[in-house]
Amino acid sequence: MPVSVGEVVEGIVTGITNFGAFIQLPEGKSGLVHISEISHDYVERVDDYLKKDQKIKVKVLSISDDGKISLSIRQVKPKTNRPVEIDWNKRNEAQKSMSFEDKLNQFLRDSNEKMDQLKTRDTRRNTRSRRFNHMD
Repeated sequence: MPVSVGEVVEGIVTGITNFGAFIQLPEGKSGLVHISEISHDYVERVDDYLKKDQKIKVKVLSISDDGKISLSIRQVKPKTNRPVEIDWNKRNEAQKSMSFEDKLNQFLRDSNEKMDQLKTRDTRRNTRSRRFNHMD
């Protein structure tokens, strides 16, 4: 039975590129999961999320007239807005032995790391949008 739009099927990752992953579907069909459809989170590298020969559930988004199949992993998994649960007792135990200066230094390191990640992401977005604007 051929796959149809909206259907969730299990497939196997057959190839990973910088723009997504190719998935082998039932009946020998193959489709592409674009990098934007891998996770609800920002995906910088596809191979951080998927490995070759990994079994994965995908949703069929579209099938073009020429037979190209567009897939999504993130639409199979519901987005959760629940905050991460923190074991406050465990965290407090680790921080009890830290001085105020150590805690402050840790906070600054974490903050700088997050800011660097945001700058990198924004730089990529701006570069991509400039590239598209020059094509006009």
